[in-house]
Amino acid sequence: MTVVGPFGLSVWDATLDADVQAGLAAVEEGLLSATKSDVPFITDTAKHLLEAGGKRFRPLLVLLGAQFGDPHAPGVVPAAVVVELTHLATLYHDDVMDEADVRRGVTSANTRWGNSVAVLTGDFLFSRASHILADLGPEAVRVQAEAFERLITGQIMETVGPRDDRDPLDHYLEVIAGKTSSLMAVSGRFGAMMSGAPEATVSTLTQYGERIGAAFQLADDVLDIASDSHESGKTPGTDLREGIPTLPVLHVRRWHAQGPAESADDRRLNELLDGDLTDDALHAEALQLLRAHPALAEARRDTLRYAEEARAALAPLPDIPAKRALAGLCDAVVHRAG
Repeated sequence: MTVVGPFGLSVWDATLDADVQAGLAAVEEGLLSATKSDVPFITDTAKHLLEAGGKRFRPLLVLLGAQFGDPHAPGVVPAAVVVELTHLATLYHDDVMDEADVRRGVTSANTRWGNSVAVLTGDFLFSRASHILADLGPEAVRVQAEAFERLITGQIMETVGPRDDRDPLDHYLEVIAGKTSSLMAVSGRFGAMMSGAPEATVSTLTQYGERIGAAFQLADDVLDIASDSHESGKTPGTDLREGIPTLPVLHVRRWHAQGPAESADDRRLNELLDGDLTDDALHAEALQLLRAHPALAEARRDTLRYAEEARAALAPLPDIPAKRALAGLCDAVVHRAG
């Protein structure tokens, strides 16, 4: 058994392993090139999160998707660089909005250089992604533009919150479809598209990316509550502190609204969730109570359900090692959520 990439995907096929490892190395070179500027300070800020590491999950989806056509087609690696640059850019912006202190185990860019520099660095990365994308053709530009619109829409929906007549959980699932699934879907789509795979395969891998993206984000929600900063690479409970209701919190609220017999801990948790959690002591108390609440197990079950939907979406694909690797990613995502 071999291991592909930083995400820890295990596969049995040596040829696939070699192809993906070579592809990821080429993507890394492309990312390093794209983050260089004639202004040394911009190079420093643009490489900040790149050098901190990352799972490179989206480039991995591109490379595996390309296995259903010509994996060495000239547009495959640039497309993988585009999706990762786009993702990196959103992280700079997210950290400003969340007032995050830590990202990928290092001081966040906004903490180190201030909000303005962090936002502008994200914009710089978006511009570099667009430059590469222009060489991939008008269809690639259109696909990326549609995904970016979904991404921004999801971020705005998260910021303004659900309408009074909208179920908060349904609203949240629509948010993550925009914020996370959109770029994952493009990753699978670009891989198949750039490799010249049949249109049916492009559609299948787009659907897979959509579902694995949801599972990935829900696993992050669980990890944010259940892990410490060493495991997750960022400060635990960041969304909790900012009052952003992620899946475990939404399940707590639904549990409370349905009115089952509650313990003193349940009542205290809901009281804390309704208050100001910027206070370190109150935040720590809420985090501890959330970790012990059945809502966290329910969130894990939701993660498993989306991962299984992603696995089922692969059914029409030919039985090649890349299909088995994509199915293995479903297991890897669930494992992150415990």
